[in-house]
Amino acid sequence: MTVRALRAALYCRVSTTGQTSENQLLALRAFAEARGWTVTEFVDSGVSGAKEKRPALDAMLAAVRARKVDLVAAVKLDRLARSVHHLVAMVREFEALGADLIVLDQASDTTLPAGRLLFHVLAAISEFERDLIRDRVLAGLKRARAQGTRLGRPRTPVI
Repeated sequence: MTVRALRAALYCRVSTTGQTSENQLLALRAFAEARGWTVTEFVDSGVSGAKEKRPALDAMLAAVRARKVDLVAAVKLDRLARSVHHLVAMVREFEALGADLIVLDQASDTTLPAGRLLFHVLAAISEFERDLIRDRVLAGLKRARAQGTRLGRPRTPVI
């Protein structure tokens, strides 16, 4: 009896085009190679994790839905999404389609009960972190306005 190698989707995301996904890919490739997985890489460059629609993420989800992928691996949860709602919805869909999620840095493996619990805790922390960043940005904008800094696009001169 031959055992089929697991088909893994390796997902990476960097927020700016000046960043590189290579560190994430190196870790994911090594992890997959050690387990003998067949991999397909999905990389979003210069895309915020707050956006639910991203080219590589959408392609990866299409592969999961087409049952071309047995599991999804990412380095961190915040590479996949920044909201608990989006992460939980994604993992529920993976579960319904028979695909698992493995997150390397957080040692989260949804094939195990403890991994599912850890996933939900880490997802909540990721959303909290995103909210803190948003609050700091809004506070900075408020301070800049109070100091008289004009924000936004430059006005178009009236001819």
